[in-house]
This record gives sequence, C-alpha cells and structure tokens, in this order.
Amino acid sequence: MSKTRCSWVGQSELDIQYHDLEWGVPCDKDQTLFEILTLEGAQAGLSWTIILKKREGYRQAFKNFDPVAVAKMTARAVDKLLQNPGIVRHRLKVESTISNARAFLDVQRTEGSFARYLWKFVDFEPIQNRWTQLEQLPTSTEIAANISKDLKRRGFRFVGPTICYAMMQAAGLVNDHTVDCYRHKPLCNPGKKFGL
Repeated sequence: MSKTRCSWVGQSELDIQYHDLEWGVPCDKDQTLFEILTLEGAQAGLSWTIILKKREGYRQAFKNFDPVAVAKMTARAVDKLLQNPGIVRHRLKVESTISNARAFLDVQRTEGSFARYLWKFVDFEPIQNRWTQLEQLPTSTEIAANISKDLKRRGFRFVGPTICYAMMQAAGLVNDHTVDCYRHKPLCNPGKKFGL
C-alpha cells in the first residue's frame, strides 16, 4: 500500500527521502542547523530539488558545514567556490555562507548553542499545525519575521522571513506536514522539549 505524502513531494527519490526522513523532524544539532540555514538561503529563487541535487557538493565545498572551518574561509576560497559546479555559483550567497558562519559562532558564544537560540522562539516545543491542503501553508509567520529580524541584527544575510519560515519547517520547529500525510502524526511531540 502506498504512503500518502504532502502534495509538494515530487517523484524523485531525493525529494521522497528528504520528505520522509528529514523535513519537519525536530533538529537541535548546531551543525545540522547551519546546513539547513545555508541550504535554505541558497534555495532562494530556485527549486528545492536543485538544492537537494547539489547538497553533497555543498557538504564538500563547505567543510561538511562545520561553522568553525567555514568561518575561516578567505576571499581566495570564494573565488574558487564560484568555479565549483557542485554548488549554486552566486557570489552573494557564497559570501553570505562564510559571514553567516562567523555570525553563527557569535550566537553559539552568547547563547550557548544555536539550537538553544533558535528553539527559544517557539518555547522549545514544535508548533503543531493541522493543515488539510498545501495551499493553507503560510510562506512566513510572525515568529519567522522575528527570527529574521534578530538574525539580521546579528549580521546574518539571506535570512528573510520566508527563508526563516522554510528553516523552521525543515528543522521541525513547526510541523507543516498536512494531516493526511503519513508523517504528520509521528511528528506530533506534545510536551517534548528541544534545544535545551
């Protein structure tokens, strides 16, 4: 019997695996959150399938998303990355990944971890939505706008409200699987805290 999935999921194995194993799963690991933040920013103006296809290229190019290593990358490294077909070769996006790594490390220093910082916006518990169709999902929310504003204040780039909401969805701060999707119910975690 086939599984019912969110209607945005395409036919590619990459899309299916991402939806089934990652999207909406609460994440409080800093390195993974840095990856999510980077990839959501890279996706701006492109399809998510393109980003999934380039994901391994990003992992190789950006030191497996180790923010300490990425923060040390130089202007020469940027020039080299802009020749790399394994990533989105957009200068501002590449440069922002490096500057965001530096801002990410600052958040870790001041907040204890990036996960603690991010999860406090939802009181350390995933928001449980009960959408019945894809058209109901918002592209941003007040919480996403607040995250965006604060990240920008801290020096992050490519972190507009829409990107921040996509990050919230990807990292499980919000459960946006539609109720008919087989992943919705397993990701309802009432009372379970994350990022502490």
